[in-house]
Amino acid sequence: QVHVVESGGGLAQAGDSLRLSCSASGGFFGRYEVAWFRQAPGKEREFVATIGWNGTYTYVADSVKGRFTISRDNAKNMVYLRMENLKPEDTAVYYCAADHHSRQSIHWYDYDYWGQGTQVTVSS
Repeated sequence: QVHVVESGGGLAQAGDSLRLSCSASGGFFGRYEVAWFRQAPGKEREFVATIGWNGTYTYVADSVKGRFTISRDNAKNMVYLRMENLKPEDTAVYYCAADHHSRQSIHWYDYDYWGQGTQVTVSS
């Protein structure tokens, strides 16, 4: 079993930067694909970015491309989401999720292990 915990969320102003962190314990996190999703109030969970187990594969949603960067440090069992030039529409709960099948998926239902989420609120 993999236990996933997100951190780094908070309040920001438009144009600010934040870095979210995803830590994991148990299982073989360093061999799993890991993604970030987000969910705003009243909206469906939305794919943000994903990274392959060794970091060579990354894919970022068009809505955040050029502003968000995903990376990982397997020695520390950590995955990061660097968010720059934040916009009010980035306000959401951000979730980290791991897929032990490494399917390179943008679909939330393909991910097996989830954290509780971290709130990001961006004011204009």
